[in-house]
Amino acid sequence: MKICVLDAATLEDTSVFSRFNDFGEVTIFEETKNEDVKQRIKGFDIVIDNKAVISQNAIEDNDSLKLIALLSTGTNVIDMESAKKKGIAVCNVAGYSTASVLQHTFAILFELLQRLNIYDDFVKSGKYSESCMFTSYLKPFEEINAKTWGIVGLGTIGTAVAKAAQAFGADVVYYSISGKNCPDFEKVEFNDLLKRADIISLHCALSKKTKNLFSSAQFNIMKKNSIIINVARGSVINENDLAEAIDSGKIGGACLDVFENEPIKKDNALLKIKNRDKIVLSPHIAWASIQSRQRLVDEVYKNVKAFICGEKRNRVI
Repeated sequence: MKICVLDAATLEDTSVFSRFNDFGEVTIFEETKNEDVKQRIKGFDIVIDNKAVISQNAIEDNDSLKLIALLSTGTNVIDMESAKKKGIAVCNVAGYSTASVLQHTFAILFELLQRLNIYDDFVKSGKYSESCMFTSYLKPFEEINAKTWGIVGLGTIGTAVAKAAQAFGADVVYYSISGKNCPDFEKVEFNDLLKRADIISLHCALSKKTKNLFSSAQFNIMKKNSIIINVARGSVINENDLAEAIDSGKIGGACLDVFENEPIKKDNALLKIKNRDKIVLSPHIAWASIQSRQRLVDEVYKNVKAFICGEKRNRVI
């Protein structure tokens, strides 16, 4: 088999792909621009891809391609209809990042709620040593306990976050995009969740139903002190509307790990928010713990091995 990795640098250590030599000749590209995908995948049997867009044109122009093995759960970077028509198998990986995203969801929230960096600097700068008080109230904070936590997208990650939120004493409600029920938590209509929740975290896939799911209309319904956390996909939130909602005081703040365009553009409204202490931003790292990345490569390896052995594993098509 001839195998290529389109964007190996997305996992930082490109050497992790050397193990795929078990299956044939491997060509590793650290990065691939979308306009170069068509030419780069030509002649390869298997393509391993994370974020590079594999378009209809790229698929139709490649008669050797047999498998696209995704380094992700989402399949939006592939023209799935074209792949299906040509009989090209597509495999993804689900569940590998649950622990990592769960941890980051709370890490980014705590950064907004408690601003420990402010207190850390207060001690290290010597100001605490000069204080006449044994404590400090530089950044008063509230507890998660007894707050209502709303989950949008109660899949594997959403369920893990819901359980952790309950452990902190929060009352959990959820809105199901798919309509599925979970008896462990209270299911509510979308507008009801918006009205009730003090904290809303997003764990849904990007689709026609969820694109711009949160915009001005939704921010107008939410509590004025509410916090929204997005560790799902950037386009689930209208970023311009969110920036306006924060600066106008419609909501209390936001914690974002994902953006409509990544890397975020310099003219993005979120970078121009006046109330900068009401927003915490991280560069799409929730999924990327060391252990999570290792699990991801392990799963893709097993997907490729299964395909070569004539077995179906994590097949999307």
